[in-house]
Amino acid sequence: MLNVLQNLIGRHRLPQASTVLTNYLRQTNEPPWTSFFVKYTSVIDDQRGRSHFNWKTGDSNYHILRSGCFPYIKYHCTKRPYEDLRVEDRLFNILKIVNLGIPLLLYGVSAVFMISYKEIVKTPEGDVNVYFLLKEDKGSTH
Repeated sequence: MLNVLQNLIGRHRLPQASTVLTNYLRQTNEPPWTSFFVKYTSVIDDQRGRSHFNWKTGDSNYHILRSGCFPYIKYHCTKRPYEDLRVEDRLFNILKIVNLGIPLLLYGVSAVFMISYKEIVKTPEGDVNVYFLLKEDKGSTH
């Protein structure tokens, strides 16, 4: 709702979450893995309902684990060959429903206090901050 209001009053146009994901992976030269948060209020959530899926960026395919953990969207990205992830995606969505999203809400609220580092992702719609629990060693395999 906030995204819609911001667009209507012309404050600024928000980038799609998928654009932030792609641009971050490109900016970091397609790392072997990464894990970050982005605020819901900073993006249009065009990947809502997707929990485990493939994401092609440049020459790489990533397995994306994505969760809404208010006030953030959490991404965990691992460079891996393409696989059919539909079964896992459905399973993760069922688990989120069964537990009423409570663990994810607690994770998001605790992340507010545990985030220690941020980086800027450039998008055509403007810069977006992405947040990390710890600063990552770019290119590290673990």
